[in-house]
Amino acid sequence: MITDSMIKGIGMTSQRTRERLIRRLQEEGIRNKEVLGAIMDTPRHLFMDEALASRAYEDTALPIGHGQTISQPYIVARMTELLTEGKTTRLDKVLEVGTGCGYQTAVLSSFANKVYTVERIDALLQQARKRFRLLKLKNIRCEHSDGSWGWDRYAPYDGILVTCAPPELPPALLAQLAPGARMVIPVGGGGIQELSVITRTADGYEQVMHEQVSFVPLLGGQV
Repeated sequence: MITDSMIKGIGMTSQRTRERLIRRLQEEGIRNKEVLGAIMDTPRHLFMDEALASRAYEDTALPIGHGQTISQPYIVARMTELLTEGKTTRLDKVLEVGTGCGYQTAVLSSFANKVYTVERIDALLQQARKRFRLLKLKNIRCEHSDGSWGWDRYAPYDGILVTCAPPELPPALLAQLAPGARMVIPVGGGGIQELSVITRTADGYEQVMHEQVSFVPLLGGQV
């Protein structure tokens, strides 16, 4: 059971430490107050091993096992900001590809009526599910699946956020975007990718590239 004191944290996971992180994110260019509020309120220290919890509010990626990482807070904030930019109401349905430890999922849950999230590594997904239950995040639905397929059953989506990098845009994910919806995705092979926003238009898809990022690759299959 997770208590209120565990969520609030102490010492290096305390409110004061989180406030320092928020100031740093603002200095790095994050302006959306709702996104900053979600980062502030989401207990990142509960989404990683206890041994690393004291580093939870550093603006850095950290290992979560299975060759995966929890994204740095700036990237989580930036991708959420890009996904929700210009929106005046909550998104109805959002698909996340790459649940990982569940931190980005938890942040997204503040901006959507329902978050559908897929993860190919079952051990990570089971840990994330447990965290969602303990934090009473009831608008998240999980699936153990190859992320490149998306989750066609609940398509189309009002937004798609991809937390792993394909060498090129996956056609299945493009097809699951609702008209006018956008997908935020790192695209490219190797260790460096372009963070892209893909918007579905009446004539097809429009792609706008933003800063360079570094994500683990999008892999096929389930483990």
